[in-house]
Amino acid sequence: MASPTDTQDPFERIYQVCEQVPSGQVATYGDIAAIVGQGCDARTVGHAMAALGSRAASVPWQRIINRTGGISTSGPRQRELLEEEGVAFDDKGHVRMDAHHWAGPSEAWARAHGFTVLPPRDAPAPAAQLKLF
Repeated sequence: MASPTDTQDPFERIYQVCEQVPSGQVATYGDIAAIVGQGCDARTVGHAMAALGSRAASVPWQRIINRTGGISTSGPRQRELLEEEGVAFDDKGHVRMDAHHWAGPSEAWARAHGFTVLPPRDAPAPAAQLKLF
């Protein structure tokens, strides 16, 4: 029997995770990629967001931002939508990640849908991972 991850379009898997980000919270392209796994990277998530088309009405694209809390779309619409949800911005125009960064899906939801959970944010980096900064 094929698992959901074997048969589902990669963009659809990305959209499924994005739909879990609650109002008033944000996730980064990298967060979504980490949850999707299987070779998905932040750039692929960005391509999926750009390809939403008519799905933009059901996928909360505005809640997906870059790793610094910045908005990657042009124009004011994304920020307006986030502000309507209560998302606060700092004086540089970045989302206040300390207040609005989504912790990721529950372990039960992730397991049931073939995804992974995000590690706790206060967890140290794995020993094998090179830290550049």
